[in-house]
Amino acid sequence: MGLEEEIKKARTEIIADGYEMSVGEIINLYRDKEIIINPDFQRLFRWDISRKTRFIESLLLGIPIPPIFVFQDENGAWELIDGLQRLSTIFEFIGILRSSDGMVAPPSVLEGTRYLPSLVGKMWGGSSINSDDDIGHAQQLQIKRARIRVEILKKESDPKAKYELFQRLNTGGAILSEQEVRNCVAVMLNKEFYDWLINCSSNEKFLNTIDQTEYALKRQIATELALRFFVFRNVPYDKGLDVHEYLDQGMIKIATDSAFDLENEKYVFEQTFIILFDAMADKAFKRWDGIDFKGKFLMSVFEVIAIGISKNLEKIMTLQEDKRKEYVINRCKALWDNSTFKGNSGAGIRGTTRLSNLLPLAEQFFQE
Repeated sequence: MGLEEEIKKARTEIIADGYEMSVGEIINLYRDKEIIINPDFQRLFRWDISRKTRFIESLLLGIPIPPIFVFQDENGAWELIDGLQRLSTIFEFIGILRSSDGMVAPPSVLEGTRYLPSLVGKMWGGSSINSDDDIGHAQQLQIKRARIRVEILKKESDPKAKYELFQRLNTGGAILSEQEVRNCVAVMLNKEFYDWLINCSSNEKFLNTIDQTEYALKRQIATELALRFFVFRNVPYDKGLDVHEYLDQGMIKIATDSAFDLENEKYVFEQTFIILFDAMADKAFKRWDGIDFKGKFLMSVFEVIAIGISKNLEKIMTLQEDKRKEYVINRCKALWDNSTFKGNSGAGIRGTTRLSNLLPLAEQFFQE
């Protein structure tokens, strides 16, 4: 199939519509629960008060607002795909935002800005104690009359289109990490799978073995590494595919596969990291310098060591504890003398090249 045919086919799978609406209309739809914000997405509402104030200022000044994207479900309601920060800021400011636990969040109080310093301390309706903190009826109307374009992905579209759209719109910005986007997609795909993945990534032995910073953990690196483990084990790598696209597609595949054995995969995951932690503690995925394992976590080592042990788990578990620890330590040292590993890891090696060569090495390496 040529490029032109591929484009035509892809376009027929995405049925979209769109039109401009006033902020007031959007507020009413949210009040009537005709705009749905997934509670798990709501936890990602993380604009600080400065960004919230600047957005309200933009509405007051008539600055054009980027469109929001929604998916129309079977009942005609709109499920928010993109626009969480903007809509949540509006709903919170006027005092109707429902938090992830179903409670109404406290209304926000604005700061002053360069153009509108008098916004400081302002609220939508003000307090009963001091009317001076009321933004004013005229300004309320101005915000309600501001217009936002709504792009609608119709229910007749390919079922996977909304997941693809969500990733396209939310990947690459400073707000969400790649894995935070995947987490949201996983919730839409299969909440049971999402909960299972989060549970696996919270495993104590796993967390101690990967040895990540608090910042990295907040950005969902543990969940990404757990996902890599399951995707690398179960979804053949399509050579040339971008690493993150491979993870995206792999997650969708296993999350929607009713035959994917969650219980067995969790068992393999837990046993793999029990073995690794007992033998290597927090040094399993670090560089061997001939004397000790040192430095930062290395993804290339994770791809060989973790996946290799999991693929040979039954054999390794037959060894007595002392022999098992000795075997794992020796294999981790030997990796640094392996020509395939040395030629396909380190700075300058593309992720596609690394995966193409290291994933096949993983299983074979622990058969020696």
